Amino acid sequence: MVLTADIGNSDTTLAIFDENGALTVRSTFSTDSHATEDQYAIQLFSIFQLYGVPQGKVSGGIIASVVPPVTAALAGAMERLIGRPPLVVGAGLRTGLNIRSDLHAQLGADIVAYCVEAAAKYPSPVIVIDFGTAITFSLLRENTYEGCVIAPGVRVALEALSRQAAELPRISLSGGPSSVLGRNTVDAMRSGVLYGNASLVEGMIDRLEEATQKVETIVATGSFAGDVLPYCRRKIQRDPDLLLNGLYRIYQKNMAAKR
Repeated sequence: MVLTADIGNSDTTLAIFDENGALTVRSTFSTDSHATEDQYAIQLFSIFQLYGVPQGKVSGGIIASVVPPVTAALAGAMERLIGRPPLVVGAGLRTGLNIRSDLHAQLGADIVAYCVEAAAKYPSPVIVIDFGTAITFSLLRENTYEGCVIAPGVRVALEALSRQAAELPRISLSGGPSSVLGRNTVDAMRSGVLYGNASLVEGMIDRLEEATQKVETIVATGSFAGDVLPYCRRKIQRDPDLLLNGLYRIYQKNMAAKR
């Protein structure tokens, strides 16, 4: 069994893959940059107990992180539980991805992980849209990463509205807007965020295709994909476990290389 961890700015997601490569356990909790190695070890141990995972059955682990202060703490916690240090996506790790970037070190580990999976799984060219703290658009041709676009995400937009405008309340996106034109403050804000992000997504896809070529596949992942995609007119596939499956694929590549 293999333990994978995606450390994001807002949330951390853990997944366990069984001996056949099937994702059997998925757990998400808030990322805490101040938590210690002991605290993360307790959290991991609790997750193992909650889902009935035998601790001795997990033979290895891998981490993708965009929060450096958390990486070492979670890596130490994983080593305590599985008996060996996890792999960390970064320099020196085999990915099979050809990265066209001015500075490879600046490319987020999360982008690397889901691009590895998308390149292997979907017809090329591919645009991968990640709805997280930011919305990122990554363009792939076969196993070559051509570049990306980064825009403010759904949560950032919501928080900015309520924080910067004194009369606008904090709201959730639950239920969505009743129509494009809101007739009360909450519906107007929901419409602006959801239809606004849908328009951003479709407009950016159009511009990427104008700048390069028409793509074969558009795939979306990330915690807010389910909120925005229903308001998009373009055909966009949703793959919520794209990043986690990419981590497992990278782990297998590196274990095979060692053998």
